[in-house]
Amino acid sequence: MSQHEKADRPGRLHAEHHMAGSIRVVTLRGEIDHDVQDVLSEALLVDSGAVQPRTVADLSGVTFMDSSGINIFVTAHQQATGADGWVRIAGAQRAVLRVLELVGVDTLIPCHPTTEQALAS
Repeated sequence: MSQHEKADRPGRLHAEHHMAGSIRVVTLRGEIDHDVQDVLSEALLVDSGAVQPRTVADLSGVTFMDSSGINIFVTAHQQATGADGWVRIAGAQRAVLRVLELVGVDTLIPCHPTTEQALAS
C-alpha cells in the first residue's frame, strides 16, 4: 500500500491507495484545499499525469474540500474518460457532498455512499 503525505503539514491530507482487482481505490483523510492540491493530484493522477483508467476515491475521511479539489477531480475524470475509464467518489461526508452537488460534480462523477457500492456499480 502506498502512502502520500505533505511533509511540511503532517496530517493535513493523507492519501493511501490499493488495487481492488483492476480498480485503484484511493482513500483520503483530512482537508482538501489549495495547500494540498499537489498531494491530491499525486494520489489521483499517476505516471506523469496519466490517470488509472478506473479509480474510486473514498472521501469518507475528508472533512472539507474547496475548488482546488473540485478542479483535480474534474481533471481526473477527463483523463480517465479519455482512457476509456472512469472515476467514482465514495463515502463523501455531508459537507463535502454538498459542495460536489452545488457545483454539479455529482452529475459528472458518480457519487456513492460506500466504496463497496462504488466498486460494484
